[in-house]
Amino acid sequence: MMGNYYPKSKVETKGFTARYYDELMNIITFGKYSPFIEEVIKLMKISPLDRILDLGTGTGRNACLMMKYLSKEGELIGTDISEEMISQFKIKCTNFPNAKIIYARVDHPLPFKKEFDKVFISFLLHGFPQDIREVIIKSAFEALKSNGSFFILDYNEFSYSKLPFYLKILFKFIECPYAFDFIRRDWKKILINHNFDGFEEYFFFKGFARLLKSKKNAWQNG
Repeated sequence: MMGNYYPKSKVETKGFTARYYDELMNIITFGKYSPFIEEVIKLMKISPLDRILDLGTGTGRNACLMMKYLSKEGELIGTDISEEMISQFKIKCTNFPNAKIIYARVDHPLPFKKEFDKVFISFLLHGFPQDIREVIIKSAFEALKSNGSFFILDYNEFSYSKLPFYLKILFKFIECPYAFDFIRRDWKKILINHNFDGFEEYFFFKGFARLLKSKKNAWQNG
């Protein structure tokens, strides 16, 4: 399990949290998580023939929403390391034969080379130290076709010290130490250093969450 490799991280879930992850997210967000994710997937502008790589796909809720935009010729590959999450994915996506999940650690280089039109990662990147985030970004770049799109759904950049007191307490309670580093970094600059550009961004939850879209440079071979 990922927690054994990164004990400070909270992105890997197991047991009760894994079994009821979707329900817990709905409770934590007061029922706003489902419509939020639906809007995010809509903003991805998925084409029927797209091939999508969903890193840390989890229960498959996001994947199933993406599948609604794909034809039978499209395909989604999800990765995860939690057996409980993989089992839920298979149940949720049982009606989508072109949605598949593989056991793979995102902190290691992935075997995909220029195969996907879109790569998506949701609230996972912040849960790792920066050197591992760089590995993940490199994997996304190599997995994408020329001019493919990389979507990072995660916290926006903001100052923790300027948060209202109650939000400081909440953020400290629910998040790992790596998240405090994540919100301070300039993610567009980091992505530019990895040969991404063409940024688009969409903000949610009063600007604390962001969908950041970037494109693999067309002249880069990956």
